[in-house]
Amino acid sequence: MAIVETVNLKKVYLLGKVAIEALKGVSLKVKEGEFLSILGPSGSGKSTLLNLIGALDKPTSGKVFIEGVDVSILDDNGLAELRRRIGFVFQFFNLIPRFTALENVELPMAIAGLSKMERRKRAIELLEIVGLADRANHKPTELSGGEQQRVAIARALANNPRFLLMDEPTGNVDSKNADEIMRLVRHLNEEKGVTIIMVTHDQRLAKEANRTVYMLDGLIVDEVVNKP
Repeated sequence: MAIVETVNLKKVYLLGKVAIEALKGVSLKVKEGEFLSILGPSGSGKSTLLNLIGALDKPTSGKVFIEGVDVSILDDNGLAELRRRIGFVFQFFNLIPRFTALENVELPMAIAGLSKMERRKRAIELLEIVGLADRANHKPTELSGGEQQRVAIARALANNPRFLLMDEPTGNVDSKNADEIMRLVRHLNEEKGVTIIMVTHDQRLAKEANRTVYMLDGLIVDEVVNKP
């Protein structure tokens, strides 16, 4: 069974009286343990697709299934519980400035009700995984862009998500930091078995995934297997 499946997904936005078709019928399956990249130019619908998969928005029509569950049947509590099983990483790091790296990683676990001892232990482990154990007590302003994104990735992993959604995760860092982030993403997928769906407009980064789907004008127009 696919961990994520979309069926004939459509999304229409109204700008005044003008209807904008962001998605025109997207069907996609993602297997557990897969690293999928979604590649396309700005305006192709790839971020809209990611937001629908993450239950951050609702489709105009079509279905999203997460682990076989139809997202459309979930109430607000069900959607909140679903989102806790998904790790989100965005282009902008969205770290809380007054919190240290450690405290930023702890935050989702505090919201989930873990004890202070449990969340401190796991946050330290996650910062070790992303190579920032020595920066645990630094605030975001004391970290480079690449380091901030690695903290954001550690935070996304805090509650043992079933999969990670990454929207242009290297879009706000230089090429050296982008390469470091991609090495970390590959490690999480290959060594930790984390399922990853990554949106990017960069063909070089897209090829790091097992499989790439190409989007244009709200449709998947091609698909390439990069690695078996």
